[in-house]
Order: sequence, then C-alpha cells, then structure tokens
Amino acid sequence: MTFVPIPAIDIRGGRCVRLRQGDFGQETVYGDDPVAMARHWQDEGAKRLHVVDLDGARSGERANAEVVERVLQAVGIPVQIGGGVRAVDSARALLDAGADRVIVGTAAVEHPDRLADWLTALGAGRLIVAVDAHGTRVASRGWQTTTDLELAPFCQQLAKLGVQRVLYTDIARDGVLNGPNIDGTRAIANILPVLASGGVSSAEQLRALAEAGAEGAIVGSALYTGKLRLTEALAAAC
Repeated sequence: MTFVPIPAIDIRGGRCVRLRQGDFGQETVYGDDPVAMARHWQDEGAKRLHVVDLDGARSGERANAEVVERVLQAVGIPVQIGGGVRAVDSARALLDAGADRVIVGTAAVEHPDRLADWLTALGAGRLIVAVDAHGTRVASRGWQTTTDLELAPFCQQLAKLGVQRVLYTDIARDGVLNGPNIDGTRAIANILPVLASGGVSSAEQLRALAEAGAEGAIVGSALYTGKLRLTEALAAAC
C-alpha cells in the first residue's frame, strides 16, 4: 500500500486552527473558512483529508457539524472525520454525509466492549480508532484525560476485536514540529495498520514513517507554517 501524507484541518469555533500539544490555551488560527482550506489542499494535490472537530473532541458533542458537512460537500477526495463521535448513529450520519472514514477515540477507549457494535454498523474498513498517547499511556476526551491503559496492550486488544486501522498520536510532539515518534509508530505497525500523527516537519521524517510501516501520516503545523510544502510531502511518498 502506498504511504499517504494527509493534510489536517482542525476546526474550533468554525475556524481552522492548530493547537500545541493539544492545549486549547495554545491555539493558532490559520483561517476563518475550513471549506476554503479543504479546497486548497485538494487543489494542491492531497489524496485524502483529515478533519477534526476540536470542540467536539473535548465536549463530546459535534459542535462544528454544519461546517464539517460543508467540507464533505466541497471536495471530491476521501475525507476522514473525528472529534465528538461517541455514538454509532453519529458515525453513521457522517458516512451518510459523505465521509470516507470515521475516527473514534474516547468511545473506543472508555467502552472497548462496544467496538463490535461499531464494526458491525460501519464496517471495519471505515472505522479508525484514535490511539492518543501521553508517553505510553492512552489519553481520551480530547487529550484532556490520561488513562491507565498502556499503548501496546491496548492496540493488541483492538486488533483482537477486529479493528483494522488506528491513528496514533504522540501528544507531546503534536504541533511542535520536533519530529514524529518513529519507534512508537513502528511498534504499533507491528500490531496493526497505523496512521501516524504528531511532529512531522520534513519529507525525510515522512520517509522514515513509511519505512517504519505506517500507512500514512497526518501533517498539520508544518504545512500551515510553510516549513513543508504539500508537493514535497507527496513526493516523499513516491
């Protein structure tokens, strides 16, 4: 499978933002129109988009649902959506609205016993479980809560339950451009397919993630600050 760099569009209060290490108090606004941003990345050659409702991730309610649906209607490339998706019906509604995949974090972390229902209702290929980590501990509720779950055993549990893909984010690296967690990504890739997130700032790092076994990587701050161009990221995937 070809490694895919995926531009991130994080939405808070209807605007495109980036947070530093998931801290809502350290926000940088990069645009007032997520729909225009989605079209921009599509025009730049993106093969897929990663869209997160940050307000929803923290509150559990899809606060930016209307904006997200407009993004889905505006582009013709696959879009994966996360943030505040804590019920099967909400996930199904996103797929019906045009999402290609739905990302579930808190619901999977807090109620793994219910994942069979999610997989049956959505199809394993359309569900991504977000595995967000402070060190080796899994976090939930928009990264605001650190659980007692250890990263690798939790991923092993997900694989046994039939999950086909996870999104691994090293929270300490997110938004700070100091490089992704290659070793952590490799460890998870040995358990099940993984998309990597957090810290990507160069084409070389994308190649390292590909070599570590990742299917793709979410790229956010590096694109928005101009440290990395999407054309460079896409070339690294070839």
